[in-house]
Amino acid sequence: MGKIRVRILGEEALEKKQKQKSKQKAKEKKLVKGAKGGERLVAVGPSEEELAKLETEENKKTATTETQKKDEAQKFSDSDKFSASVVARKPSERKPKHTRSKNYQAVAKMVDKTKKYTLSEALEVVSKIKRAKFDETVELHINTVEKGISGNVTLPHGTGKKTRVAIASDELIAKVEKGKVDFDVLLAEPTFMPKLAKVAKFLGPRGLMPNPKNGTISNDPKNLAKKYEGGQVSFKTEAKSPIMHLTVGKVSFGQKKLSDNIKAMLEAIKKEKIRKITLKSTMSPGIKITLP
Repeated sequence: MGKIRVRILGEEALEKKQKQKSKQKAKEKKLVKGAKGGERLVAVGPSEEELAKLETEENKKTATTETQKKDEAQKFSDSDKFSASVVARKPSERKPKHTRSKNYQAVAKMVDKTKKYTLSEALEVVSKIKRAKFDETVELHINTVEKGISGNVTLPHGTGKKTRVAIASDELIAKVEKGKVDFDVLLAEPTFMPKLAKVAKFLGPRGLMPNPKNGTISNDPKNLAKKYEGGQVSFKTEAKSPIMHLTVGKVSFGQKKLSDNIKAMLEAIKKEKIRKITLKSTMSPGIKITLP
């Protein structure tokens, strides 16, 4: 008879466990072809920990990409909703556009915006398109070739408005500090200017601070005050733009007086410094005019 193998009860489970351990070791240590005995073998490729880490990072990237896509989709959705809400608004709910009155539109048709009128033609139009019940002021709006142009001129027929002239004093400074400004022109002697510095924040924004450029600083302010009260006016360009806004009379003056005032103003400014002139009354559209 051949050899008889004897097994002890309970040994099968132990053998099975040993075989599993052997298989596991074989997986961890792969034999490399040509390796010599006693050489240490190293497994080729990433370990299980590295693979798990790579898988985690990949999952994070995928999750981030998905979140970004959702955010972008939400933005487009919100934009579409906003556009749809604007379109869906009733005309009464939309912001109304500024529209001129029918009276103004009817008057505006009487002015040719593409034409430059002579001074006499423009004054004739101004008298015809008067809209207000009060005596409207006639204005000149002048575009100059440069900034920094200033001066003063006495209009032959005044502006139609009484000019309130004040002369700088300690009493006046006290009133201004309390917020009381009841004058249109302020005159001062050169030696008094340092005292006015304390109220410059009140006078400066109103254009009332005495200035040698506009002729409101004088050694004889009393005599100068009489000139302003007699129709002398100051002119200057805006601080940031080469533009002037000037008052030259009232519609009730008639064409002759208005023409005299306008010609005196243009001569004082000097025609070579003027680029464009627009004439209008308080409530009328602007009328482009040529230099007289």
